Amino acid sequence: MLMNDKYITVSQLTRYIKYKIDNDINLNEVFLKGEISNFKAHSRGHFYFTLKDEGSRINAVMFATSTKKIKFIPTDGMKVLVTGKISVFEANGGYQIYVNDMLEDGIGNLYIAFEQLKKKLELEGLFDQAKKKKIPRIPKRVGVVTAPTGAAIKDIISTIKRRWPLTEILLFPSLVQGEMAASDIVKQIKLSENYNLDTLIVGRGGGSIEDLWPFNEEIVARAIYECNTPVISAVGHEIDFTIADFVADLRAPTPTGAAEMAVPQYSDVVNYLEQLNIRLSSVINNKIKNYQQRLDSIKNRNIFKNPTTIYQSKDMIFDALVERLKYSTINLVNIKEKQLLSVKNSYILKNPYQLLDRKANKYLQVVSKLETLSPLLTLKRGYTIIKKDGKVVDSAKKLMKNDILEVEFNDGIVKTEVV
Repeated sequence: MLMNDKYITVSQLTRYIKYKIDNDINLNEVFLKGEISNFKAHSRGHFYFTLKDEGSRINAVMFATSTKKIKFIPTDGMKVLVTGKISVFEANGGYQIYVNDMLEDGIGNLYIAFEQLKKKLELEGLFDQAKKKKIPRIPKRVGVVTAPTGAAIKDIISTIKRRWPLTEILLFPSLVQGEMAASDIVKQIKLSENYNLDTLIVGRGGGSIEDLWPFNEEIVARAIYECNTPVISAVGHEIDFTIADFVADLRAPTPTGAAEMAVPQYSDVVNYLEQLNIRLSSVINNKIKNYQQRLDSIKNRNIFKNPTTIYQSKDMIFDALVERLKYSTINLVNIKEKQLLSVKNSYILKNPYQLLDRKANKYLQVVSKLETLSPLLTLKRGYTIIKKDGKVVDSAKKLMKNDILEVEFNDGIVKTEVV
C-alpha cells in the first residue's frame, strides 16, 4: 500500500498560498498604476478589468461598494492609480488585486492613438454618412473576413443559415490578432472584391483593446472605405468600438448581430410576401369592383336603353335648321326683289336723257367760271403779265436794276431789262 500522506490537493495548495498572501502586510495595501484593458461593468455594479503596463498585467476586481465612490467612468486605454489588496481567487488559483479606490492618471497610449486616427479619418470624410453604401435587403452571396476558427465564424454561419438559407457564404480566412493581422485583413478584403459579393462582413469576437487593435489600424480603415462591396463591421462585443466600425457602411454590435443585419429572417420575408399578396388581391378586387360599377353605370345610361334618342334629337335640330334656311332664303329673295323693283322704278332709268342734259348744263357752267378766271382773257383785253424767272411779279419793290423780265402779251412774249 502506497503512502500518500505527503501529497496535498490543489485546493489545499491554493488555500495555503492565499493564506500566505492575505497575511503578508506588504500586500494588504498596494498602490498600483497602470492602463485599463478589457474593462467590463457588471449589471450589479462590479467592475472587472485588467491592469497592465509594458511588461506585465494583473486581473482586478472592484466591487459595487467601492465603484460608487469614483467620479468617472473607466474605459479601455485609460491610465489609472488604484489602491487595493492582493489576494488569490481560489476557483482558478489566480492572484488579483481587489481595488477599493481608483484615480485617473491620464490616457493610455493606445487610446491616444485611437483618438488621433479617428480625428484624422473623420476630417478626411471617411465617416461621412452620406457616403455609406446601402446593405442589400436579400443578398445572394455574403463574404466574411474573419478567423477560420472560433465562435465568430460559427455564429455568423449558423445565424445566416437559420435566417435565410438561400444565401451563399464565402469565408476569407484572416488573422484577426497580432502584428500581421492588419495586413492580412486588408489582403482578404481586396481579394473579396473578385467574388461578386452583395455584402461583406469584417470582424471577430470579443477581446481586450490589444486583441481588437488590428481593426483600429489605418490600412484596415482605408481598405474598408475603398471596398466597393457594402461592408458590415462586427468587432468584439456591443460595448467595443473600433475605427473599422466608424468607416464601415453599417456597424453590428456582435458577429451574430452582423449576420442578422446581412440577411432577412425567412419568416419575415414570407409574412411580407403574404402581406403583399393580401394587398395586391385587395387592390385588384377594388379595381374590378370599381370597373364593374362603371360598366353598370354605362349600361344603365339612357342612351343605351333608348339608342334612337341619339339621332332623334339630332333629327329635330336638323329640321329646325332646314326651316331656318327656308325662311332665310325666302326673306333674302324678298329683300332682293324689293331692291330690284326700287332700281327699276328709279328716275334715272325712266329719264336717262334728262340726267345727261342736267350734267351737260352743269359742265358748261363750270367752264364759263373757269374762263372768267382765266388770265388769257385778261391778256386779250390789252393787259400784260410780267414774270421773273418764270414767276409772276406782283410788286415793283421785288425788282432790282438789271433784272431780266418776261413781258407776256396776248400774241407773244418780250424780254426786257430793268434800268
